[in-house]
Amino acid sequence: MDGAKEMGIRNVSSICSLTKLDEHDLSCLPEKPRLNIERQRSFDERSLSELPTILTRESYDNYDSMHSPCGRSCIDTPASFGGNSFNPHPIVADAWEALRRSLVYFRGQPVGTIAAYHYASEEVLNYDQVFVRDFVPSALAFLMNGEPEIVKNFLLKTLQLQGWEKKIDRFKLGEGAMPASFKVLHDPVRKVETIAADFGESAIGRVAPVDSGFWWIILLRAYTKSTGDLSLAERPECQKGIKLILMLCLAEGFDTFPTLLCADGCSMIDRRMDVYGYPIEIQALFYMALRCALVMLKHDGEGKDCIERIEQRLHALNFHMRSYFWLDFQQLNDIYRYKTEEYSHTAVNKFNVIPDSIPDWIFDFMPMRGGYFIGNVSPARMDFRWFCLGNCIAILSSLATPEQSMAIMDLIEARWDELVGEMPLKIAYPAIESHEWRIITGCDPKNTRWSYHNGGSWPVLLWLLTAACIKTGRPQIARQAIDLAETRLLKDGWPEYYDGKLGRFIGKQARKYQTWSIAGYLVAKMMLEDPSHLGMISLEEDKQRKPLIKRSSSWNC
Repeated sequence: MDGAKEMGIRNVSSICSLTKLDEHDLSCLPEKPRLNIERQRSFDERSLSELPTILTRESYDNYDSMHSPCGRSCIDTPASFGGNSFNPHPIVADAWEALRRSLVYFRGQPVGTIAAYHYASEEVLNYDQVFVRDFVPSALAFLMNGEPEIVKNFLLKTLQLQGWEKKIDRFKLGEGAMPASFKVLHDPVRKVETIAADFGESAIGRVAPVDSGFWWIILLRAYTKSTGDLSLAERPECQKGIKLILMLCLAEGFDTFPTLLCADGCSMIDRRMDVYGYPIEIQALFYMALRCALVMLKHDGEGKDCIERIEQRLHALNFHMRSYFWLDFQQLNDIYRYKTEEYSHTAVNKFNVIPDSIPDWIFDFMPMRGGYFIGNVSPARMDFRWFCLGNCIAILSSLATPEQSMAIMDLIEARWDELVGEMPLKIAYPAIESHEWRIITGCDPKNTRWSYHNGGSWPVLLWLLTAACIKTGRPQIARQAIDLAETRLLKDGWPEYYDGKLGRFIGKQARKYQTWSIAGYLVAKMMLEDPSHLGMISLEEDKQRKPLIKRSSSWNC
C-alpha cells in the first residue's frame, strides 16, 4: 500500500473483480519454453459460460460490444496488484513508478509519455519526445488502471496538432497527417510552454509517419470502449480528424490494389528495411483503423459518404489480404510450382512472381501446420519475412479468419526459438545479412543483423502477443513469454530492444528505461490477469464480410 501511494496512485473504488486464473501458475512452467498447447477455439467462437477461467462477465454475446473495465482491481493499487492466482511480480511496482516518471505535462495537464527516460550521460536525440505510436501501450496501461484523463488529453492535443500547416522543404503534407511526435518546450524566462511537433521534417530519413493516424483512431476507440464515454468521439473536431485521416488513404488514384502504398521508414520500422510498397504492418493497421472508424463516425451527410467508402475498401482489402498475403505450407508449395508470364484475368500467378526468387530459409521455416501473413506483395516480388506487429494486428482486427489466427499461433509455437527465443519478441524474421544488408539498408550501422529492426527482439511487442493469444484462446503462450521477460527486464533497465538470434544481448544502441517496453509489459500483465480488457483493443469478425478462405490449408495436414 505504501509503495502504491508513493507512485501517486489515486483512490478509486473497484468496479469489477478480476478473474481467478487458477491454471495460470507461473511456477509450473518448464525452464525451457517448449510449448505443448491444447488447441482451443477462439473468443469469437465461445460464450462466457464456456470460459469460466478466462472472462469475468455475467453475459458475453460478443466481447467487442462489452464495456471494458476502467476501475482498478482494488483500492490504492494498480490493476496488476489485484487479488487473484497471480502473485504480484516484484518488477510490477518498479514498472508503474517508471511509467509515471515518463509523464509529460503541458500547462499542468499530462499529455503523454516520453519515449525513454534519459540520464545526463546519454545522447537524447528525439527520445525525450512524445511519440504517437509509442504512447499507445502507455495509454492502454492507464485506461486499464482507471486513468482515462491522460489518454483524453493526448487525443485532443494530437488532434490539435493535426490542424497545423505541415511543410517539409516547401512541400505541403496532406491535411490529415498526424505528427510522429511532439515535444513540450519550457521557456523559463517568459514562463510559457509551447509545443513543437515533428511530421517527418526532423526524422531520420525525413519520412512522414503513415501509422500515426491509424494508431490515433484505434486509441480513440479504445478510450471509448474503456470509459463508455461516447462524447469525445462524437465531438465535431474528432469526427473531422477521423475523416481527414481517411481522406489521405481512401483517395482514388492509379493504384490497382486496395492496399496502401507506403515508403520505407513510415511505421514502427522507421529505417530503410526493404518494406517499401505494401508492408503488412501498415495494411493491418489500415484495416483496423477503417473498422474502428466505421463504428465511430456519425451517419450524417459527410459521415455517411465516408462510411460507404470505408465499406467498399474493407471488402476489397479483406479479399486482397486473405488471398495474396496469406502463406502456409500448401500455399508455399503452390507458389513453388507457379508458371510465369501469365496474361489475362485468369492468371494464377497474378503478380508474376518467379519461383526462383523464393528464399531458401522459408522452406525450413514453414511448418506443416501453421501460417502467417507475409511482409509484402508487389509486382514480381513477395517478401516472405515474418513481421510480428502486422500479424498480431491482423488477429486483433479480425483481418485474419479464426482459422488463420489459430494458424499464426501454431507457427509461433512451432518456431518458438526463432520468434520468441530468450527475450520476446522478434520484430522481424529473419535478419538481412552480408551484401544484401549493404544494399537494402544502405549499410545502416544500427540495423546490423539481429539488431534493432533487422531481427531484433522488442519487449513492447509482448502486449500485442498477449492480446492475440487471449483472443485465440491460447493464453499459455503469453504466460510463458511474460515469464521469460520478467527474468531480465528490470535487471537490464527496461531496454528498448535486444540483439542476437535468441534476443540474448541488450541492444548495442538500446536506450534504457524505454517507456513502451515498460508499458508493454504492464499491459500484457493486466490483460492476462483480466482478459475482459481485450475488448478495448480487439474487434470480432464481421459476419457480413464472409471470409474468402473458409479454412486455412494448414489445418488439412
